[in-house]
Amino acid sequence: MTSHLAHWFIGLPRKYKAFILITADICFTVLALWGAFSLRLGELYVPFGNQWILFAVAPMLSVPIFIKLGLYRSIIRYIELLALWTILQATTLYALVLAFVQYELDTDFVPRTVLPLNWLAIMLLVGSSRFLARSWLGGIYERLRGVKNGIACCKKNVVLYGAGSAGIQLAAALRIGREFNPVAFIDDDAVLHKQKINGLRIYPLSALGFLIEKHQVADVLLAIPSASRARRNEIIRLLEPYAIHVKSMPGLADIAQGKVTVDTIQEVDVADLLGRDPVAPDQNLLRANITNKVVMVSGAGGSIGSELCRQIIQLQPQALVLFELSEFALYAIEKELDHLLAICTPQSHIRLITVLGSVTDTPRIEKICNTFKVHTIYHAAAYKHVPMVEKNPCVAVDNNILGTLQFAKAAIAAQVETFVLISTDKAVRPTNTMGATKRFAELVLQALTQTGDNPHNTCFTMVRFGNVLGSSGSVVPLFREQIARGGPVTVTDERIVRYFMTIPEAAQLVIQAGAMGQGGDVFVLDMGEPIRIVDLAKRMIHLSGLKVKTPEHPQGEIEINYTGLRPGEKLYEELLIGDNVSETSHTRIMRAQETMIPWPELEKMLAGLEAATKNDDCQQIRAILTQAVSGFAPQCEIQDIVWKEQGL
Repeated sequence: MTSHLAHWFIGLPRKYKAFILITADICFTVLALWGAFSLRLGELYVPFGNQWILFAVAPMLSVPIFIKLGLYRSIIRYIELLALWTILQATTLYALVLAFVQYELDTDFVPRTVLPLNWLAIMLLVGSSRFLARSWLGGIYERLRGVKNGIACCKKNVVLYGAGSAGIQLAAALRIGREFNPVAFIDDDAVLHKQKINGLRIYPLSALGFLIEKHQVADVLLAIPSASRARRNEIIRLLEPYAIHVKSMPGLADIAQGKVTVDTIQEVDVADLLGRDPVAPDQNLLRANITNKVVMVSGAGGSIGSELCRQIIQLQPQALVLFELSEFALYAIEKELDHLLAICTPQSHIRLITVLGSVTDTPRIEKICNTFKVHTIYHAAAYKHVPMVEKNPCVAVDNNILGTLQFAKAAIAAQVETFVLISTDKAVRPTNTMGATKRFAELVLQALTQTGDNPHNTCFTMVRFGNVLGSSGSVVPLFREQIARGGPVTVTDERIVRYFMTIPEAAQLVIQAGAMGQGGDVFVLDMGEPIRIVDLAKRMIHLSGLKVKTPEHPQGEIEINYTGLRPGEKLYEELLIGDNVSETSHTRIMRAQETMIPWPELEKMLAGLEAATKNDDCQQIRAILTQAVSGFAPQCEIQDIVWKEQGL
């Protein structure tokens, strides 16, 4: 019967619901006044004389006041504690107006304590009625909506880690939603333990096992958006043994900017696994080559290039030239930047210029630089996928080496002030063609700095760093995909380690390092401690609420398979060729002093590379790279697909 009544009420048009609420409040107004008299006199009260006027006037005062203050605009099933303040304001104003009317009407004797008792009673009746209705209608509405949408409304029980303001807001939002049902808080503050917030008890972390068993909890939601990366990493490590799915709410910055809401739940940011907080940037370095200047980014649609663009527009350039070979990638980043400009800097007049083109097209690049009067270039365009480059070495040399040369010459001809090359740790004692081509590109810029072919003194700078989390080709999205499919997760070798950095931090450091350059500098970013790839895979499996399947633990869900090193891949990456490195003004940027090849000698090698790429002479390419690049020790035979097909 109660369920049918709730369904009937939910299905009513809004004006009928408002009429029912107004009728109820009229009854509450009369009842509260009668109750106040009865409590004061200690007996069931019967009005006499002109006191009846007060009972007639009371509803005529309360309803207009409640309407004015919005008590009938709230959706009852979604009403929250904040509504109590509105109810308090409305009932207090009503009680004061009623007291004034009673004084003016000079009704028969009314005890002074009746009016405050009336205020308390009306506040209790109006407030409790709303929250009782919310409790009654909320669950029924969600089940009804689930049936209409063909969804089984079965919420998953979750535990919230963090009983601060963010956790309280998240719990309230999740109760309204359809996916999660918060059952408890976990918090590190011992003072809060055994306390309750909105009906949810606060436990220490040691009680998580008990909560999992009691409530069949499968997810823990991190409600600590303001915590440092180091602290989040520490918490994640503490949660790992439970093999429970760990998710998190977004950061406060994203919530404040309106990108997401407080109830947005996302997978744990793998950057939290690094446990490293970015260093506050030097604003002078960030702005030096960008603010009020025309900036060009090659490879603007790639992982690093696109992040550079996002950060550059925050620094108020005069214009940003997006140079990209892929039409779709260029369209995607232009669309995103247009949105960012509209949201974050609506008053700015930054001009976005989208250019399709190849880095090997020198006349076009020079024309673009001259037309738009480019001041700064960030050269991020490159082929970086190690096995793919091994299969296509001629194209990689043409793009990574000769393309960098042509881009640099165009910059010199157009009198560009600063040219920053995005390099890689794989350029150090490379075992693959990709790393060798990137080191050769560094040598090109170093040689151009010393030669007389740079009459306008374009400042060439190189920034070298390791892997970035979440980039195209990174292991992180690959592992996520493999885990979602149910495994197996593939790792090339149990011993393989890599340096990792978040894309935003890498881009920020690239911009700052570029501003430090004096010509021919090779800057190396502090990547922190190297991470074993297999450990990263295991942590991602655990954080997905699953267990690693091994011979010792056959009940696990996800298996890790070792596939062997790929062509050109090595176990350990390095950031320095030698030990000659010096500090800079930034704690995470170092300057490397490394050997150079004079331009006349390098020019001959470049001519040889150009001829070899035209003739698809992979053997000659490898010979020149081995001669030029210090420590280049190929780990595999030539993998070029054409050569292999021809049996060369």
